[in-house]
Amino acid sequence: MEILKGIEIKGLSLILKKARKKILVLADLHIGYEYALNKQGILVPRQQFKETLEKLKKIFDSVGKIDIVVINGDLKHEFGEISNQEWSETLKIFDFLSEKCKKIILIKGNHDTILEPLAKKRNLEIKEFVCFDDLCILHGDKILLNKEIYVSKILIIGHEHPAISLQEGAKQEIYKCFLLGKWKDKKLIIQPSFLPIIEGTDIKRERLLSPYLQQNLKNFETFIIADRVYRFGKLKNIK
Repeated sequence: MEILKGIEIKGLSLILKKARKKILVLADLHIGYEYALNKQGILVPRQQFKETLEKLKKIFDSVGKIDIVVINGDLKHEFGEISNQEWSETLKIFDFLSEKCKKIILIKGNHDTILEPLAKKRNLEIKEFVCFDDLCILHGDKILLNKEIYVSKILIIGHEHPAISLQEGAKQEIYKCFLLGKWKDKKLIIQPSFLPIIEGTDIKRERLLSPYLQQNLKNFETFIIADRVYRFGKLKNIK
């Protein structure tokens, strides 16, 4: 499903057709999240990496050739170290993606305080943001005032992990979702987390963190990810 012209939702990712290239955008993989939970005494099976790879394989099987993969921040989870799980699984992700595309670009997220050693292992570039034609991709944890962003028409951010709860009778379920709205004079797309175990922030009930979302979201359009993409319309109309 297209969220905007030339921008398609594919699973928990976006496919862009910009600058005569096909670009895959992923956000918030949070590799090492299970290790962080285990350190807190929360025992969860370490199966997220396997599920993440399976989701990526399905996307590539569906879309075919990709020129550029952009990982839009929070590739890893730990703030102050690189855990053994992060070392192993991050490099495996890089190796998998490098076989599927010509170039990988890493956008630095707020969790990526120590990302350089991992990127250096595979000679990958780390950026605060990247732009293609009139569109810029940035993590969304802080407002960037660069000229390229200022003149752009479309922004894509992650960071917030948007999700929405739906209720039918006594049953309530929460679903990851994409949001489409505006920030100042620009179209704004917010991506959900790619990590399966994180459902995300319930945008109807919880406090939002991104400075780009410190506004009234009632006219933001909602695209729910379940067995397929469901266009649910404006947030104000979702009960």
